[in-house]
Amino acid sequence: MISRTAVSRASQLALRRQSCAQAQVRGYAAAASSGTFETFDVAGVSVVAKDGQGPSTKLAVVAKAGTRYQPAPGLTAGLEAFAFKNTAKRSALRLTRETELLGGQLTSYHTREAVVLEASFLREHLPYFTELLGEVVAETKFDKHELDEEILPVLHIKQEKYAANPLAIAVDAAHSVAFHTGLGEAVNVSTTSPIGSYLSSSAVAALSTAAYARPNFAVVADGATQVALSKWVEPFFKGTSATPSSQLSSAATKYYGGQQRIESTAGNAVVVAFPTSGLNAPDAAADVLAALLGGSSSIKWTPGFSLLAKAAAGIPGSQITASNQVYSDAGLLTIEIAGLTATDVRKAADAAVAALKSIATGTVSKEDLTKAIAKAKFDALVSQEPSSAAVTAAGTAVLHGAKPFQPATVSKTFDAVTADKLKTLAKKLVDGKASFAAVGDLHVLPFAEDVGVTV
Repeated sequence: MISRTAVSRASQLALRRQSCAQAQVRGYAAAASSGTFETFDVAGVSVVAKDGQGPSTKLAVVAKAGTRYQPAPGLTAGLEAFAFKNTAKRSALRLTRETELLGGQLTSYHTREAVVLEASFLREHLPYFTELLGEVVAETKFDKHELDEEILPVLHIKQEKYAANPLAIAVDAAHSVAFHTGLGEAVNVSTTSPIGSYLSSSAVAALSTAAYARPNFAVVADGATQVALSKWVEPFFKGTSATPSSQLSSAATKYYGGQQRIESTAGNAVVVAFPTSGLNAPDAAADVLAALLGGSSSIKWTPGFSLLAKAAAGIPGSQITASNQVYSDAGLLTIEIAGLTATDVRKAADAAVAALKSIATGTVSKEDLTKAIAKAKFDALVSQEPSSAAVTAAGTAVLHGAKPFQPATVSKTFDAVTADKLKTLAKKLVDGKASFAAVGDLHVLPFAEDVGVTV
């Protein structure tokens, strides 16, 4: 027998679907999609939207509360973990069952600069999931028993997983020596972190109040019209505070550089990193340089054109990749090296730095430069297809006063990169102060000066 409550809930959901569908139709008539994220304000809430007019929607709350901004170790991880737990209106069980009935997916995660609460669903269910995210940010209960029984055990498992990943440890260590505080805070919680002294349900609740104040978060949608979002964001996020909090702060990023070596029996890894620019002064040459260094092939059964892929081919037990990690006010071009043995890693580190120095001397062929520009442009454009990364990037940009990704503008900046610009940038990095991290067998792994970089 079906209860009256179940019938009532089904009726409510049906009405919401019908109302949302009508709103979406009005939205189509109101404006054609530009294919790029557009920013607007709804009752003090920053909203970023792009509508590809597909059957599904990805909706997220992106809050400026990543590890860069956390008041104490572990609080950002705690805020992420409390997402979609008990709220004042719904239990975690009810929330889960309703989401499953609609075929939706919920997830939460954090970066160095943001905490993200994300829902993916069929676009006609936009009202329900907008209401759900508004409820999570404004009315989560932060029960102590949930922290003790559900969150801490999972967090401890993540700590053990992190301890077994030497490359992840090396990446965090490189950020630490590069920036010290702020962006230098580890994105992962290590097993040696004193989170027991800081992580409590009351501390996470206090962080939530600051993180989910309207000036501190953005609602980002990929697959919804401005009309529909305006209709639902205003009533469902009215419970959030309009007053900014001074609890979350981070000084302007300063680059230091340096070296850190960590003994580990979990494996061996080395990260060599160099300072680049952030969203406030984007540099396409850094992305092209990372693509030219590369490390992995985009074509099966071939090592590819990238310099690091060719270097790794001569050291079978090694993996080398380069990437340009861009933050709001800084960037870090990292060369990440892992291998089966410490000897492999040492050889690969030598080869990686040699590859960068070859670019600084201007030995790159015109063909390889053309390939690198095309690869960097392709990666940038593909990253804006419907994905969690695209949603997070759009929200983070808006929260830090930058414009969301503009495909036409970005394509032109890549086309303007020349061999001389690449050579100048590479030489600047090689001659400057690097950040170096080695994790594993320190008896074999090199120091920074052994591979030819200054720290």
